[in-house]
Amino acid sequence: MIQGIGCDIVEVKRFKKWISSPSMTKRFFNKEEILTGDYSTQRLCEHYAVRFAAKESFGKALGLGIKGFELTDIYIVKNKAGQPCLKITGNALKIMDEKFGNNCIVHVSLSHEKEYAIAYVIIEQG
Repeated sequence: MIQGIGCDIVEVKRFKKWISSPSMTKRFFNKEEILTGDYSTQRLCEHYAVRFAAKESFGKALGLGIKGFELTDIYIVKNKAGQPCLKITGNALKIMDEKFGNNCIVHVSLSHEKEYAIAYVIIEQG
């Protein structure tokens, strides 16, 4: 049974100032999400924008927004097939377990293009 659904869209260029500030990326993104290496500004902006949209979408699916937990408690990893998966830790996991029980499955879908990034999150009771 679906317990919550959230959707968020962000403007990619908004993240241009974020990528020039390591303190901003560390504040909002888990170390698993922080890119290292030589990437174009556009690629970095898309990367962080879609992940931020996923964090916002999770908060909406939870029904609480992004209150009571750190945004670094929620992060995107890829499974063996390369599909994005949303990992929930810390207070975010505690809140989700208290609200829906500890038998939840979290689904995430991400998409981005030049100007916008969008994410959907569904919390399903397993």
